[in-house]
Amino acid sequence: MTMNHTAHTLINPQNGNLAFKLFSFEDDGFFDHIQRLNYYSLIWLKKGSGKITADFTGYEFKENSLFAFAPYQPFMMMADTTIEGYVIHFHPDFFCIHKHHKAIACNGILFNNIYQPPFVEVDEHAAMTFETLFSTMKAEMQNPALAQYELLISYLKIFLITASRLKTELHPQAVETSEANKEPFVLQKLKDAIEVNYKTKHSPAQYAEMLFLSPKTLAKMTKTYFNKTLSNLINERIIIEAKRELYLTNKTIKEIAFELGYNDEYYFSRFFKINADVSPQLYRQTVGQARGMA
Repeated sequence: MTMNHTAHTLINPQNGNLAFKLFSFEDDGFFDHIQRLNYYSLIWLKKGSGKITADFTGYEFKENSLFAFAPYQPFMMMADTTIEGYVIHFHPDFFCIHKHHKAIACNGILFNNIYQPPFVEVDEHAAMTFETLFSTMKAEMQNPALAQYELLISYLKIFLITASRLKTELHPQAVETSEANKEPFVLQKLKDAIEVNYKTKHSPAQYAEMLFLSPKTLAKMTKTYFNKTLSNLINERIIIEAKRELYLTNKTIKEIAFELGYNDEYYFSRFFKINADVSPQLYRQTVGQARGMA
């Protein structure tokens, strides 16, 4: 496929893992089966349309859509027309978005947002910026020179900031609904409640009680507006925090489990594996090596 001829890859010399990869594609052959990658993926679909399944929720896409997937986030693409695009893969060892959150603010916007679809429509101005960045990064990888890593990280930061600003400005989920169907205020309160209580309250019934709703009513609302169950939302928020702790700290699995409200380390490990498709131990070994690194 085309991507085989246009791929440019940097390998981490310390462990032999992929650090940074850039390629173009002209079909969905790379993505037509479930992906569970141990690095971040940015996929800019310049032409074509089809459907992407992410976390087992389906999304329709059209040309000029940018998708962003976090490590081990399952996704799969099925195109219904000819498609073209670019892909950036980067490992947390190469660039850790948690460590640089204040500088680029993409975590919770592009990545790890449990309430919004994992994509944004790319406007003409952003497309020009992305096109320039891809060309510049490609040239840098073809002719490695002094401070190559530092330059590529700088270009990646510009890409992430541009994409985060775009998603913040456009709010694509609001475009797909009418004013009457916008997210109810009670679901804003639910978001706040999960954010404050996810470490101590793991049951959907507890949140329904806090919001003075029946569990059935709240479950229907979350499914309608987020296309996820309330349990999914709670679990995903816990997993995001667990991954962050595995990334950036040397805390034991037992300590992380206890901080997240689990007294049984082995129960927590099973919970993590079910929801992240990998054990916390393996996640730390393959992804959580970014502690203290750029």
